[in-house]
Amino acid sequence: MEANESGPQGFPELKNDTFLRAAWGEETDYTPVWCMRQAGRYLPEFRETRAAQDFFSTCRSPEVCCELTLQALGMEVTMVPGKGPSFPEPLREERDLERLRDPATVASELDYVFQAITLTRQRLAGRVPLIGFAGAPWTLMTYMVEGGGSNTMAQAKRWLYQRPQASHQLLRILTDALVPYLVGQVAAGAQALQLFESHAGHLGPQLFNKFALPYIRDVAKRVKAGLQEAGLAPVPMIIFAKDGHFALEELAQAGYEVVGLDWTVAPEKARDRVGKTVTLQGNLDPCALYASEEEIGQLVQQMLSDFGPQRYIANLGHGLYPDMDPEHVGAFVDAVHRHSRLLRQN
Repeated sequence: MEANESGPQGFPELKNDTFLRAAWGEETDYTPVWCMRQAGRYLPEFRETRAAQDFFSTCRSPEVCCELTLQALGMEVTMVPGKGPSFPEPLREERDLERLRDPATVASELDYVFQAITLTRQRLAGRVPLIGFAGAPWTLMTYMVEGGGSNTMAQAKRWLYQRPQASHQLLRILTDALVPYLVGQVAAGAQALQLFESHAGHLGPQLFNKFALPYIRDVAKRVKAGLQEAGLAPVPMIIFAKDGHFALEELAQAGYEVVGLDWTVAPEKARDRVGKTVTLQGNLDPCALYASEEEIGQLVQQMLSDFGPQRYIANLGHGLYPDMDPEHVGAFVDAVHRHSRLLRQN
């Protein structure tokens, strides 16, 4: 699995393939690390330049990947200051499914995303791999039914209980939209893919196994087949189901090379449960970055020791928060690189 081949678009050669090798389960000299969060929500200099500009013209990034997919399906999206994306006309009745666009058209609607990926890959100049993203079907469904965020997901879960057939129909539509979108991201230059099931925790094991897991599996299977059909090299796929600790074993067998963990899961127990067949990613509590740089170093050292040196990608257990000090993020990254090298010497 050559991680440093330049792509058909003549992309610069990848100089640092540590993340990809860890994702594929190959040995690495140190533990790779990355953090989830869009620049618009986190980096102060980006927030300032964007403040007075229209969100959708400036920041089409992973954080809004769910909303973008739904926009392409014909859902109207508005930006509510301080709250984020909102859907003025959520799905309320089964017949509302009829107003959704054909999922086969989604990839063409999101062509600007592919152009942005290609441009980003070129500008990275091979320094690090580029990760593509999408929200998983159940998480997308919650936005469509709730009209935005929700503490309980009660409206979306009402659909699962009262309209199970319509729910499956909607989840199939979303899966049909996601597959060409993810394949298109790889064609455009993405070198790995992460699927977010951000709202897994609102489902217990039974609902998760019925309405989330089958579609998570289907996305992986069909994306891999789609890459092969398109003549594209395989890329590692990551599944991150926040608060989905009750389904770790199932997620480890869902067809993804990497399983992301949130900070509520003990690394050693997670490793025992999933075995050595997948790479684990995570899972420092994001709020640990409010600690002193010294304490961040100690927490990282413990985390690396708990996960073990191989088949592991360091990350936070969720995304960075807007008020976090970039210096502390740097301390986190440096600590991972430093301590993981020391760990391998022992």
